[in-house]
Order: sequence, then structure tokens, then C-alpha cells
Amino acid sequence: FLFQLKAQAPGNVEELQCLQIINQQQEGSSLEELISNQSCLKLANTIKAYVATVMSPCSLSSMACISLLTEAQRSYFNTSEGQVPPKTSGKPSAHLTLRPQSLAQDGNSRRFGNLSQSCRHAIARWEDSTIHSHLQNITYRDGRLRVNQAGKYYVYSQIYFRYPSDVAGARGSVPQLVQCINWKTSYSQPILLLKGVGTKCWAPEADYGLHALYQGGLFELKAGDELFVSVSSLAIDYNDAAASYFGAFRLDL
Repeated sequence: FLFQLKAQAPGNVEELQCLQIINQQQEGSSLEELISNQSCLKLANTIKAYVATVMSPCSLSSMACISLLTEAQRSYFNTSEGQVPPKTSGKPSAHLTLRPQSLAQDGNSRRFGNLSQSCRHAIARWEDSTIHSHLQNITYRDGRLRVNQAGKYYVYSQIYFRYPSDVAGARGSVPQLVQCINWKTSYSQPILLLKGVGTKCWAPEADYGLHALYQGGLFELKAGDELFVSVSSLAIDYNDAAASYFGAFRLDL
């Protein structure tokens, strides 16, 4: 049946010659002694192991055995040619990193709905396809993550604020740092899910006052729900992809 298999399965000349060598071996022969070609030996051992696991079907039907061996050979060819088997769908997850944006873009915040005055600047620009970011079974568009599968999601964000000294100087102005994660449902206005606040006093001689706010929580979300981040100020450090991020992933609980 290996000759029948040869006629059905794709392969190059060397691999088909290998099948012929295997077919000519006597029962009980040592493959390591008779086959010196390592690629051929690998194919032989793959077929041998596969047949051992499906001996019952093979004893019932030679055609069933041919089908199973064809699958084994196809698996071997994919591995030997460096082909990666198709990836199965994973659990929904996303991790986005910050892209530069300016206060001039703040007018776009109106399309996110009515936001809290202390957290009125929606972040509309995130990176979703860099070495630091990824998307899997979650949709990203214009600053929003859209959930495609219902379930319990851990939602998180961190913003690395970077206030210059003339804001945090000696004039008594102490900036309040606020970060919010908002939930947009079929309801017209967003719902505040999480809010992080920090009030910092930096030395007058400091060039910059730096502070990172992190928050995260577990929420039940439905398909079609959207998430986005808003902040008290866009005075943020945009040069460090590891410092400011936004993401979510589903948990099977």
C-alpha cells in the first residue's frame, strides 16, 4: 500500500525514493541499520510511530491505513519544508502601546461621548501591530477595543505622565494625574469602569515630574462592547512603548 500512498501524496523525488526503500524492508528489520539518510530515517520513524497508534483501524481496512499514512506523510512534509501548521484561534486578548498625539486632536474626544471633566482627553491613537503590541480575536479601531466574544475580561491600562517643570513649579500649581478606563455599550453614553488618581509635588528644580498610573479589573462584557482610555492631560511620555499601554484578555472562569 505504500506504492498506493506514493501515488496519492505529494512529495519530491528524494522523499518518494525513501518510501520505496521503506517498502522493500523486511519485517522486523532495523531502520537505523538499513537507512543511512537522516531525512528518510525521520520519515520512516514517523510512519512507524503513526502506524503503531492506529493499528486497530489498519487491521480493519487497508484504505483506512493508507489515509492515515497519507496524513502522517503530509505532517512530515510540512515539518521538513519549514511550513507551520495553521494556528488555531486563541482566547481574545489585546495589548496596545501609545502613539504620539497632541492637544490639537482633543476635539476628537467628543466622538467618545460625554467624559468626566477630570478625565476628558480620550486617547485615540494606539499601536496594535508592533513588537510590543498584539491583537487576537479583539478588534481595534480609532482608540477603542471592541469585544467580539462575550465573557469575563481582565481590562488594564498604564499611563506614564510627564509633566514639565513649568507646570509643577513653584507657582503653587500641583497637577492632578487622572486615568480612566471607559466602557461603551449599546447605551448612548460611556460608563466609567476604572479611575486612577495621583497628586504629586515635584521639586521646583526638577526638569520633569514623572509618574505612572496603573489600574486593572475584571468585568463581564458582551459582544459588541467597546473599551477606551481617557486622561486628565495628554502630557505623557510617548517615547517608551513599555511604559504606557492598554489591553484586555478573556478569562474562562
